[in-house]
Amino acid sequence: MKAEAQALKGHLDVLLLAALEPGPRHGYAVKEALREGSGGRFDLPTGTVYPALHRLEAAGLISGTWSHTDGRRRRTYELTEAGQRKLAGDRVNWHEFAAAVTTLLDRQPWPATG
Repeated sequence: MKAEAQALKGHLDVLLLAALEPGPRHGYAVKEALREGSGGRFDLPTGTVYPALHRLEAAGLISGTWSHTDGRRRRTYELTEAGQRKLAGDRVNWHEFAAAVTTLLDRQPWPATG
């Protein structure tokens, strides 16, 4: 697992929801969307992605359906209405958090403590 995977702790679910926002994808396509969308920085193992997809499905944030393609059985996932709402809220929270961190990191010099 790449070092960036550690940085994803706590953020994987929202990234998976975002990867499904454009429309339904099978599990491997979700994994590839994360890799491609991050310029290769988030190249996660299937052992990380699939359990998270199952967790999101159990929570009602995504739904999955089975299909057969080229003789192979695959599960395709898509956002539910609850998943769309969760993604929208998480996106707002992320932007607020990122803005606060950026403000702190860009502040020069830090105030003196006394």
